[in-house]
Amino acid sequence: MPIDAGSLDYAVGPAIAVITVGLIALFLRWAFSSSGGAPRRGGAGTGEGLLTPIASLARPESALALRALLSDAGIRSTLREPAPHRTDVLVFPEDAQRARALAMSFRGD
Repeated sequence: MPIDAGSLDYAVGPAIAVITVGLIALFLRWAFSSSGGAPRRGGAGTGEGLLTPIASLARPESALALRALLSDAGIRSTLREPAPHRTDVLVFPEDAQRARALAMSFRGD
C-alpha cells in the first residue's frame, strides 16, 4: 500500500518506539538510583564495607603469612594496601575476635 503524502501514519511507529525507550530509561533511572531507598550496609565512611581490619603490617610478606595462619584456622581474610609500606588484613566481623587473638600471637617481621 503506497503512503499518502498527507498522512502521518509513517511517523506513528518511530514515535511509539521513542516514547517506549524514554519510558524504559526513566524506569531504569528510578530503579537503579542511589538516592533514597534502604540504607547501604557497611561502615560509615570507613571504606571497609562488611570487613573489619584486624592488623596493619609494614611488609606485605608478613601480611600474607598472617593471612595463611588465619586460613589454617578457618578464617576467611583479605588484604588491602591503603598506603605505601602498609598492608591491612581484613576479616568478616563474626571472625574478628578470633582473628585478633591469632594476630596477637603472630610474629611477623
